[in-house]
Amino acid sequence: MRGFRGIRWQLWRKGQDPAQMMNHGSPENDQEMSELHTENGDNGGKRRSKPRVIAISVIAAVVAAGGIYFAGQQYVEANMVSYYRVYVAGKEIGTITNEEQLQTLFKQKEQEYNEKYPQVEMAVHTEGITTVEDKAYKAKVNSDETLSMLDGMLTGYAKGVELKVDGKTIGIVKDQATADAVLEQIKGKYAPQAEAVAASASFASKVKKTGGIQKQQQDSAKPAKESNLALESVVIKEEVFTAAIDTDPNKVLDTNEAVARILEGDEAAITYAVREGDTLSSIAARFGITQKELFSNNPGVKELTLQIGTELKINTVQPALTVKTVERVSEQIVTEPQVIIRKSADMRSGKSKVISLGESGLKTMKYRLTKENGEVVAEEWLGQEVIKESQPKIVVRGTKVVLGEGSGDFAWPVSGATLTSSYGKRWGKTHKGLDMVSSSRSILAADDGVISFVGTKSGYGNCIIINHKNGYETLYGHLSKISVKKGAVVEKGSKIGVMGSTGRSTGTHLHFEIHKNGSVQNPSKYL
Repeated sequence: MRGFRGIRWQLWRKGQDPAQMMNHGSPENDQEMSELHTENGDNGGKRRSKPRVIAISVIAAVVAAGGIYFAGQQYVEANMVSYYRVYVAGKEIGTITNEEQLQTLFKQKEQEYNEKYPQVEMAVHTEGITTVEDKAYKAKVNSDETLSMLDGMLTGYAKGVELKVDGKTIGIVKDQATADAVLEQIKGKYAPQAEAVAASASFASKVKKTGGIQKQQQDSAKPAKESNLALESVVIKEEVFTAAIDTDPNKVLDTNEAVARILEGDEAAITYAVREGDTLSSIAARFGITQKELFSNNPGVKELTLQIGTELKINTVQPALTVKTVERVSEQIVTEPQVIIRKSADMRSGKSKVISLGESGLKTMKYRLTKENGEVVAEEWLGQEVIKESQPKIVVRGTKVVLGEGSGDFAWPVSGATLTSSYGKRWGKTHKGLDMVSSSRSILAADDGVISFVGTKSGYGNCIIINHKNGYETLYGHLSKISVKKGAVVEKGSKIGVMGSTGRSTGTHLHFEIHKNGSVQNPSKYL
């Protein structure tokens, strides 16, 4: 032992590590061993083998120490634990064994929310949740505590689709299919007779979509069937945009709820232009407000001064969407037989004899109506078709008559007339006569008679009334010029005035009425 300690001390003094003695085959090591032999009193060959034995012992000790070290390293490695640190918004909240535990938690939480809100598709917010892999000697991983804490922090949200008009959200539904169904139902609310859709000339819808959802436009063209009503088109005027959105599940509406919400609309200030046949009471009733509110918002407006085209400010609840429909309407009208008068100078005035009773005819009147949310905004007369010709009634009448007695056979009050508005209570308004225009603005007496009224009449403007002394009266309204005086006797076809736009009128035209014994008649039955 003393020899080994002496050798080790000599090596340390020379700055050498005993482990380096393992490389004893080098010349440098041989030189060192020779010097050491000399210093220890070795005398040549007698003690030459002893240093080699010592060197081998040193090497064996170093190897044994290394073995212990490596065995310790293997033990440490065998006890290293891999795990993941979990962070929420950059702050560590705990550790878990593996990332699959997180995914399992997310799925369980999502399932809980879907069970709570089965009517929508739910998801959980996982933004800001991150993990960092780590490893430590005999590390203690608190997976249960970490997952429990994270479970309490996870919040859910519904995946939905919002409908927007002019940047304003008008409803949120669960998916695109529901959004499409809502729009179709709203159009169906104002499309009369759902079965007419299949026979319509055109059924179109326009919905623009954003957020990766394609813009769609459906436009089918099919021949229209001859029927009382054919739907030519139904569209939503506004551009409706739909986009995916994350939202509160309580804000997601089903189809019926969304339709009701959109149709209910919101209160808004609108400007309404007075139309023919409107009164302040009918306007108030249409918008669900009182006449007092109407007068309050429109000071200076009075019933007697109300004119077509007058703009009124109205605060009312308006639907969020406007459905525009175009309908083609046909109406069959029984035509009265034409009366042919054969005069006889031998018959006293007031005496007549019917030679032939005649027979009523039948014709179809055709119109195109444009509506917005069921309200007629435009009416176009498409013409008429005679289905059955009427047979004339032939009457022989004495010529010895009082001047001004009509025949009951009425002629068109203007030449080459085109109808612009029909007779009757329909499409939300009441119209007592026919409106017509013509390239000739001259107004003609429809039958013999006596002028019973000349002047201005409320709503009619400049007006003429002719008493035909046979129970009939005819009225001519909106004239720009009156060419006769009260009490004058006129003959059928004689000029009595000029077409105009006085009174409640939107443009130059003639308003023509026929009255029989005080009751308003449909002029189309006599012309």
